[in-house]
Amino acid sequence: MRRRKTFREKLEEVKDLPRIVPIPEGMSRTWGKGTMVLSAAAEVAHFMRVAPKGRLVTINQIRETLASRHGATYACPIVTGLMARIVAGAAGEDEAEGKKRVTPYWRTLKTGGELNAKYPGGLKGQRKRLESEGHRVEAKGKRLFVRDYERSLVRTPQ
Repeated sequence: MRRRKTFREKLEEVKDLPRIVPIPEGMSRTWGKGTMVLSAAAEVAHFMRVAPKGRLVTINQIRETLASRHGATYACPIVTGLMARIVAGAAGEDEAEGKKRVTPYWRTLKTGGELNAKYPGGLKGQRKRLESEGHRVEAKGKRLFVRDYERSLVRTPQ
């Protein structure tokens, strides 16, 4: 049986990303015509690091910046989300090994300021970290959101 790759190994894989592709027919109904960038994990990691303590960034901000940087109509939400998960997982592995300086994945939120259950530590872990940095987290059903998250957003560099 093959050994599963670690998140750190996945983060270091270059493959053929980033890559610009035409928007597929099935997606063009939602996104329109044009091109989309399939982002690399290293690029997503770079933008996840722009939020200092007490500040936040959203996946949508990262996607907008990636699209602009690559001259694409938009960045693929699925690939960008997968890459953010890889970055967070690699940071979690680094922390488990005792490293102090890791990518602050907990400061990267989903659409609308929602916390990401797939990050290391799950919702509880992300909530604890965000609240320790001064953010207020509130539940809406089973989902958690940072209250007034817009006030804490950083401007992502182009």
